[in-house]
Amino acid sequence: MGTFFCIIFSYSKMVYLLFINSLSTLNMKWLSLFVLVMFSYVIYAQETNSTELDSLYREDQFYLGVTYNVLGNQPRDLSQNGFSLGFHAGFIRDIPINKARNVAIGIGLGYSTNSFNQNMLIYKDDMGDIVYSVLDDENISFSKNKFSQHLIEVPLEFRWRTSTPADYKFWRIYAGLRIGYVFTNTSKFIGSIGEYKYKNLDNFNNFQYGLSLSAGYNTWNLYFYYALNPIFNNEAKYGLEPLKMNAVKIGLMFYVL
Repeated sequence: MGTFFCIIFSYSKMVYLLFINSLSTLNMKWLSLFVLVMFSYVIYAQETNSTELDSLYREDQFYLGVTYNVLGNQPRDLSQNGFSLGFHAGFIRDIPINKARNVAIGIGLGYSTNSFNQNMLIYKDDMGDIVYSVLDDENISFSKNKFSQHLIEVPLEFRWRTSTPADYKFWRIYAGLRIGYVFTNTSKFIGSIGEYKYKNLDNFNNFQYGLSLSAGYNTWNLYFYYALNPIFNNEAKYGLEPLKMNAVKIGLMFYVL
């Protein structure tokens, strides 16, 4: 099992090295356009039925998701504000493992971007050390305070569904593991005490992994992700205690062949 995870992690890092130059140049304008095009394609494909039956069919090999992001294991006094969003897209190779082809294993490659709006200030002191402090809302106001991540992800899923070669509307439950490599992180604060903007801080964990679950019928599928490791490494401390906050994502996932 240890060798298996080493292979997956090495695969993720290799993909990162191949795609970092192109992905790092994406801005929100092109990302929004990409999400809109993918969403339109997913909805169109899900509603279009083919008259040709394929006894060796595969299901749900492209995915697009949107989530509301929550911080788990928050330190005392920390609170989230605004709307913390995540967007997820990618390809999963569907590998049926039974004759009916309604049970399968999935392994894929995807991209994920996530933001977390909250009241924790991240800044560098005069010594260059990264400091984490929860803001007193009564004395310090701010218009923006968030940190974000961009990841290359490798989803691994065990898939069950009620599909047939003739039925494109079916129930599904997909459970699995997602392993991600954070190729860019950012932190931004704009408020009454000034502006603090940082990119690729060392205190973020480069690897993120957690459990995922998608369940639903036809186009609409509920999605849940729970990270098994913290967003920050042990060098990130609030007071004397390491920050143990992890990512929890709840939202919708859309699939298409």
